[in-house]
Amino acid sequence: MSVAPERRGVLTLNAGSTSLKAVLVRADGTTTTYDGLPQALAGPTPDAVLHRVVHGGTRSGPALVDDALVEELRALTELAPLHQPPALDAIDAARAALPDVPQVACFDTAFHRTIAEPVATYALPAEYRKTLRVYGFHGLSHAWASDQVRVLAPEATRVLVAHLGGGASLCAVRDGQSVDTTMGFTPLDGLVMGTRSGHVDPGALLWLAKHSGEDLDDLLENRSGLQGLAGTSDVREVLRRRDGGEAQATMAFEVYLHRLVTHVGAMVAAMQGLDALVFTGGVGERCRPVREELCARLGWLGVRTSDDDSAAPRELTTGDAAVRTFVVHSREDLQMVAEAHPLLQ
Repeated sequence: MSVAPERRGVLTLNAGSTSLKAVLVRADGTTTTYDGLPQALAGPTPDAVLHRVVHGGTRSGPALVDDALVEELRALTELAPLHQPPALDAIDAARAALPDVPQVACFDTAFHRTIAEPVATYALPAEYRKTLRVYGFHGLSHAWASDQVRVLAPEATRVLVAHLGGGASLCAVRDGQSVDTTMGFTPLDGLVMGTRSGHVDPGALLWLAKHSGEDLDDLLENRSGLQGLAGTSDVREVLRRRDGGEAQATMAFEVYLHRLVTHVGAMVAAMQGLDALVFTGGVGERCRPVREELCARLGWLGVRTSDDDSAAPRELTTGDAAVRTFVVHSREDLQMVAEAHPLLQ
């Protein structure tokens, strides 16, 4: 992958809700990973700094960072309260430390701007629909994984990406473009996650608002999902306790898996079929029981797999499978470099 005209390399900053990944990507493809933001900013001066930003509103591609963009992104904080502030803090720190170095924001929402208007539109009055719409998230990861499958299985035009981690979402990708996804207006929607609820009946949220006295942001973002079901956000711990016969953990995993299966069905329907399934993200890449049990329940789609724990990327397809299945290591840093390349020219 070329990142010309850079010479020293491009610094990618991926600020999550609880951690930050800092990776220097050089023109020859080699990388250096830093322990944190201070170490990264104290290292060799990069030719550019690329920032992963979860919410870019209606922007369809990366943008050079200036004061106006920062204010635009700050206004979107309430739509991604766990992720937007850390990204903005990283932008502020990098601009202060490297004022003469170009900075580029790469948006997780941008990949989903290809979703058709009927799919992105909620059935709400017109005065709310411009803001309240499906944005979709994990776009950098979905874009990277689907591009890898286009290399591994060029005949696969309908690809389902399962980004499974502490946050989780599915994306239906047809001919390289996002056509539907499970996260909607915020990263709370869709699948059961580590601490996030996923989809909940809006009527239930109205009931909670009226009767519970709860801080709903905290309840739905931090105390729900596997944490609310089993008392832990770690799916590996849930599986360990389930395998030991604990009823609470068994129920938690069944809820988690049921939502995965039914949302897969919705994404397959949106694409009118399925050619390839790809797992990525921390759980998707490293939790074999989740992959195996999901694939077993997708046998009706023609998914047949033989799993192992070898290095990604790898193919799991076996037997008379009608669907090819892969595991791909998430490389949001390289996706950021690829997307920012035209701006860095």
